[in-house]
Amino acid sequence: MTVISTHKDTENLTLTFVAEFAADVERVWQVWEDPRQLERWWGPPTWPATFVRHDFVEGGESRYYMTGPEGEKARGWWKTTAVQAPNTLEFDDGFAGEDGEPSGFLGTTHCVVKLEGTGATTRMTTRSSFESLEQLEEMLKMGMEEGMREAMGQIDGLLALEANA
Repeated sequence: MTVISTHKDTENLTLTFVAEFAADVERVWQVWEDPRQLERWWGPPTWPATFVRHDFVEGGESRYYMTGPEGEKARGWWKTTAVQAPNTLEFDDGFAGEDGEPSGFLGTTHCVVKLEGTGATTRMTTRSSFESLEQLEEMLKMGMEEGMREAMGQIDGLLALEANA
């Protein structure tokens, strides 16, 4: 199932992904909560993530880097702004410098993740809000839409592994 729709709204400066997974809400929540599971899908297959910090509480901070095919590293950060397990997660997100701390490059995005049970499946809606149209367009040029679609596409495999374990 995975990503069933994406919607770019330049008027409201948002990019929204809707995905469905064959697992209950609590199980899908774990792929956000557990840093070892998160790093198995946060980032496209050719840019796997490593979380060096993941304080999954309101006010908590996360630090990660993604490693590219040539060994290059793209660093990022989160600041969790709301956690209502197992249905809602909100965080600010941005690029980090070599030290892992926020760099200010391309500003900050705000992400809202909502998980809703739909019987035997879970619908995950992820909405990123941008500071400006220029920021949204630059992130799209950098491949954010394709990268997130590919990243979320890895969740089904992670859930299947856990189900068969």
